[in-house]
Amino acid sequence: MRRSLISLCLARPGSGRAGTDHPGVSRLPSDRRSSARVAWFCLSGLLPVLAACATSATSAQAPVALASQVDLPRFMGDWYVIANIPTFLEKGAHNAKDHYELAPDGSIATTFSFNADAPAGPAKSYHSTGYVVAGTGNAYWGMQYFWPIRADYRIAFLSPDYQQTVIARDQRDYVWIMARTPQIPEADLTRLTAFVQAQGYDVSKLQRVPQVAGPGHP
Repeated sequence: MRRSLISLCLARPGSGRAGTDHPGVSRLPSDRRSSARVAWFCLSGLLPVLAACATSATSAQAPVALASQVDLPRFMGDWYVIANIPTFLEKGAHNAKDHYELAPDGSIATTFSFNADAPAGPAKSYHSTGYVVAGTGNAYWGMQYFWPIRADYRIAFLSPDYQQTVIARDQRDYVWIMARTPQIPEADLTRLTAFVQAQGYDVSKLQRVPQVAGPGHP
């Protein structure tokens, strides 16, 4: 599947819209995490250019799987992060959750929320917009955190009942196992982990995300 260079950038939570904390928490521009995030995004914008000038191991791998057909309205709503290979922003996240909302123009407003470092830690949220790539069964999105960069975002697996999903990237750098509920059976997690491994990921990097209800959780 062809992609523009800008779709290859490193990714996840963030957007051109300002990130916001929940009431009682300082706004992100004054947060150290936000400063690091801005620097990280600036660096990530250079990576696609470098990738075009050199052959990497990733380029020799087949693309990750894509769900055959995604019913977008049915896919919308809350998805709890059960396990992931996290971006730096997500390290230490508790109660992590994605929320998708389909806009009239077909784009997907995305809100990623979590508690930082503890079940009742500071509540954080970040916003981005997903753009479905035509001809992919709605399973391949360009996720835009700030203009004009759109990051690789693939619905690699989706259960028939729309209760579990795996979001992957061709770079095999980050991955998210998510579900409609904060907890899933261990047998299901084992099966989904095996799927992630079959896509070429190093699952030794996969981490469980604590989903523990507490005051102030998103």
